[in-house]
Amino acid sequence: MGKSSIKAKMVIDKEFQISEIDPRIYGSFIEHLGRAVYGGIYEPEHPTADEHGFRQDVIDLVKELQVPIVRYPGGNMVSAYNWEDGVGPKEDRPRRLELAWRTIETNQVGTNEFMDWTKKANTDVMMAVNLGTRGVDAARNLLEYTNHPGGTYWSDLRKSHGYEDPHNIKVWCLGNEMDGPWQLGQKTAHEYGRLAYETAKAMRLVDPSIELVTCGSSSSQMPTFPEWEAETLEHTYEVADYISLHQYYGNRSDDTANFLAKSMDMDNFIHTVIATCDYIKAKKRSKKNMYLSFDEWNVWFHSNNQDKEIEPWSIAPPQLEDVYTFEDALLVGSMLNTLLRHSDRVKIACMAQLVNVIAPIMTENGGGAWKQTIFYPYFYTSVYGRGVALNPVVSSPKYDSKDFTDVPYLDPSVVYNEEKEELVVFATNRHLSETLEVDIDIRAFEGYEIAEHVVLEHENAKAVNTATDEQVKPHTNGESFVQDGKLTGIFPKFSWNMVRLTKKQS
Repeated sequence: MGKSSIKAKMVIDKEFQISEIDPRIYGSFIEHLGRAVYGGIYEPEHPTADEHGFRQDVIDLVKELQVPIVRYPGGNMVSAYNWEDGVGPKEDRPRRLELAWRTIETNQVGTNEFMDWTKKANTDVMMAVNLGTRGVDAARNLLEYTNHPGGTYWSDLRKSHGYEDPHNIKVWCLGNEMDGPWQLGQKTAHEYGRLAYETAKAMRLVDPSIELVTCGSSSSQMPTFPEWEAETLEHTYEVADYISLHQYYGNRSDDTANFLAKSMDMDNFIHTVIATCDYIKAKKRSKKNMYLSFDEWNVWFHSNNQDKEIEPWSIAPPQLEDVYTFEDALLVGSMLNTLLRHSDRVKIACMAQLVNVIAPIMTENGGGAWKQTIFYPYFYTSVYGRGVALNPVVSSPKYDSKDFTDVPYLDPSVVYNEEKEELVVFATNRHLSETLEVDIDIRAFEGYEIAEHVVLEHENAKAVNTATDEQVKPHTNGESFVQDGKLTGIFPKFSWNMVRLTKKQS
């Protein structure tokens, strides 16, 4: 490869299995915030709007991503949300002060409308209940409304609203970021643990088939992390199935090398939460594993200043509308790699969010919809990252940055789909100026050949996509090749890659 390349090694074997990947690791999130709902998924006056007011152009892009589950309706918003405001005849629904984001909530979209949208978008729902200003009673009533077949007050109310069959929502979040001082109804770990336990107990009596997510820390930077996890799990360990993790990153110091290493912080966060869960498991002499729901993750910092200028009490203003750069897409690719490498414990994850609000999909009100830079690693990993995650043995040159030491230039994840006879390598090259030539041993995959090598690369770290100019998009001219049981991965400087191999048909 000449002078401008560095070398790394990797061994991939069918026996080095991490876990079957739960497809819900590719989930997302729609909150009643900014233009995520109004102007995002729902815009009755839009040229592409269907009979329910949903933008078909947005639905098409969501279906392209193959999003398996979407968290709803919040987020911070859920901690003061009265779900009853969003059901029944639209003309009778109240307008409310939405205190989390200081806007007016019109309630023209609520539980039933969102369920209609998910069917059109081929996705399931992860519903959150309000444990900020409300608690056990509202949660059990909402669950009865959505999941009970009929013959009771709340289930018959659903039927009277035109929904004869129950929605059968299976995954439920017990509140949101309840440790956060910004959260309405913030709780101490003891207060939250008790309330979450009692709420879970009631909900399981209504519908024993549901899965429950208990609140972890709002981020690994919280002063109470990981003591919050330990103390809340003392109460919720046997009634919850998952504990939540939330984390966002930004390149505030404009240090690209340091920014690209931030997925290592995410990795450390996951390790710490797993260790805390397993400590409580041991303490309780439990046989049950607690799994992780990384149900908010993304890059978020670009829009912070403009959000301070938004006039309070407006309807669906443009909030949290980060315009993503090329380097953001590379970190998103590495964050997805991190989730896959932990797929034995991370079973659900949600890129926050899906449309307009820190999102891979952007829209103009009345106008077009387009793909942000981060759309692409999300798309390829979701579509082709299905099967079993393999643990590659990696030897890579490393670098040090401001906050991290021993950062590997090569950041990979590997997925094997036995049914499709497909092997997929996802790889970020963090080196800002050198091609990475990777010697990959694939002797366990005899007869496999490259089907495609997709590369996301750009000379400008700050390049963005807009409605009229898509500067950052992938190409399929990757130079990797297979010879004598060896895959040579040629990963251009500062790039995200997907090499997909399939077995030759004899």
